[in-house]
Amino acid sequence: MDRRRDRRKIDYFRLPSMRVSAIVICVMFGAVFFAMCVYFAHYALTNQRKLMSNSYNTHTAVLSKQHTRGTIYAADHTVLAETVTGEDGKDVRSYPFGSLYAHAVGYAAKGKSGIESVYNFYLVNSSISLNDKVKYDTTGDKYPGDDVNTTLNPALQSVASSTLGVYDGAILVTEVKTGRILAMVSKPDFDPNQIEEIWEKVQYDASSSVLLNRVKDGLYPPGSTFKIFTSLEYIRENPDTYSNYKYNCTGKYTSGQDSISCYHGSVHGNVNFKSSFAKSCNSSYANIGMGLDRDSLNRTLSQCLFGSELPIDLPTSKSSVAVSNELSDGDMMEICIGQGMTTITPLHLNMMTCAVANNGVLMKMRLADSITDANGKVVQEFKSERYGSLMTETESQAIRTLMEAVVDGGTGKKLNGLSYTAAGKTGSAEYGTVKGQSHAWFTGYAPAEEPEIAVTVIIEGAGSGGDYAVPLAKRVFDQYFGVYDYNG
Repeated sequence: MDRRRDRRKIDYFRLPSMRVSAIVICVMFGAVFFAMCVYFAHYALTNQRKLMSNSYNTHTAVLSKQHTRGTIYAADHTVLAETVTGEDGKDVRSYPFGSLYAHAVGYAAKGKSGIESVYNFYLVNSSISLNDKVKYDTTGDKYPGDDVNTTLNPALQSVASSTLGVYDGAILVTEVKTGRILAMVSKPDFDPNQIEEIWEKVQYDASSSVLLNRVKDGLYPPGSTFKIFTSLEYIRENPDTYSNYKYNCTGKYTSGQDSISCYHGSVHGNVNFKSSFAKSCNSSYANIGMGLDRDSLNRTLSQCLFGSELPIDLPTSKSSVAVSNELSDGDMMEICIGQGMTTITPLHLNMMTCAVANNGVLMKMRLADSITDANGKVVQEFKSERYGSLMTETESQAIRTLMEAVVDGGTGKKLNGLSYTAAGKTGSAEYGTVKGQSHAWFTGYAPAEEPEIAVTVIIEGAGSGGDYAVPLAKRVFDQYFGVYDYNG
């Protein structure tokens, strides 16, 4: 009996503390719930475009029924994509230039890609006034979606496409100081007007890569273009003595049981730092690479965006390189000349080129200048935005000197002696198991003394960058500087 009284007393005295605990728990859960609501509301407001582009967002389908999808224009106001009325009276997305802008503009059926995806939020929303909307309500017509005014230059896009011709590969043309993308070509390509007809075939054909935008998603061994990164690291580790570097190239560099040969067995003889770069001497760069601090090299490569998201609205593949103290001599030598397991996208290489040409500063890249409503009123402008410094101005000037030497008397000499000056780096990136198979690379800018545009070219399986990629870049530069009108 006494024990039962004791239990009742204990329960009685515990009740107030239990109530306090319950209140505290409720308040905590309420605070967490409120914080989550605030977070989701803030995220929705600041990521409207991203959420609108999500394929799981069914609200887009609702907006499509209420709005006529906006028009996409080139920089000169040429129509690149528009909505027209089909023979059955339904809205049809039309791409007047067929495959020419396939990967840049993208498609808006069977999912979305390119500009159609990135700026979907604007294209399916209307910023016209309420009075104008009332007029559309009165007639029963859809509201006109907002229009996207892109940075794409039709003349450069046309030349880049015709120049690449039947080759598989990519060409990217950008403005060094603004980050504006002037041309973006990837081949093989497709006609976005026929996306619904070809969808099943390309989805289930393992050999088809027509939907792959090689500019931003193609991962390739960089070959000798990687010597830009190796050179930057060597300059950082030897800021006062790098210009004193000397090496005697016999056509092969050996460390232990591992060796590296120069392209096609070339023997470059006595070279310094500049001529090693200009002639793209693999043996010399293997020698340079073996003396680098691997932890420091890793930091430089990370700063130069390897393994990182690239500063652009488009989703992209990440370039990769694996440097560690456990690497064999052979693997380290391969990395320093852009071979082995190293991969890079043409977009990433172009960004590095822009940073070199812009005193080390990289601008965020963009495909649009502005959004306007159906009446031409500017809804939003996209300004040039600084991403950050990939290197110091002194370092960039040193790399620019090397890239100028490539054109002056090295592997890029087909760009020498023109009415404009240029600088760059070639690459012949070996791949596969058959010896001698290589992708042809070139990345560079012009004019050399006051850079305006950067051009990056890759031609799959073509061979030497100096022989194949440089002439293609030249035609793009020619078009930009008005040397002549190249028509194929």
